[in-house]
Amino acid sequence: MVLAGVLAAIASLTIAFPVSAQMVSLPELAQQAFEAIARGNFNTAETDWTEILDRLPENAIAYSNRAGTRLAQNHLQAALEDYNRAIELMPEAADPYLGRGIALERLQRRDEAIAAYDNAIVRLPEDGAAYNNRGNANAGAGRWEAAIADYKKAIDLDPDSTVARANLALAQYQTGDEEGAIAAMRKLVRQYPNYADMRAALAAALWERGNAGEAQSHWVAVAGLDRRYEDLNWVETVRRWPPRLVTALEGFLRS
Repeated sequence: MVLAGVLAAIASLTIAFPVSAQMVSLPELAQQAFEAIARGNFNTAETDWTEILDRLPENAIAYSNRAGTRLAQNHLQAALEDYNRAIELMPEAADPYLGRGIALERLQRRDEAIAAYDNAIVRLPEDGAAYNNRGNANAGAGRWEAAIADYKKAIDLDPDSTVARANLALAQYQTGDEEGAIAAMRKLVRQYPNYADMRAALAAALWERGNAGEAQSHWVAVAGLDRRYEDLNWVETVRRWPPRLVTALEGFLRS
């Protein structure tokens, strides 16, 4: 979601627009949108960005921001249309391509998503998030080696990215590097004891290796942090763990 710099961009464009006493100014609307986003009230933020676009119909940043609020509400086609319009108006920017990729990926249009991430990377080659997201799209398409390469690049660019490190561990497990995957999971859990995703993954991986006691100890922590990992459908389709780990978790839950 593109947020940085939008207030300044909109404020600089309001000079030519007389505002009546009854009309909320454009900078105020943008601030309202930011505050709504911070509260998780994406519908209100979308309404604010729509009003801004009614007054500034050619503002690419506002389109990109409204797309982000629609994406957060899982209004994928509407988000995609906004990202496409932002790209038409501001083709040199990386962020609308990144958002477009996320929307396309959720729509299961993975090859198009990868192309969008490629465009983001061309425009902002030092952005680890674009590599991580492209890795997710490659993983969803079963291109595990390509996914691993993308996750490693994301980590090279941002060594503190817990998301990329976790995704790499999952991909390593899928491709048979169980030792490397479990070591990475353990390290993440040591650094972030409340990281439910890695505790759940570690429980499943350890159980499959026969370490039932340690697996159970991690699962006790997961149960207190995030009970969604008890739902295999959520793990597979929303969190999108790789198939080998989903199978391991299923075995653990049934044991």
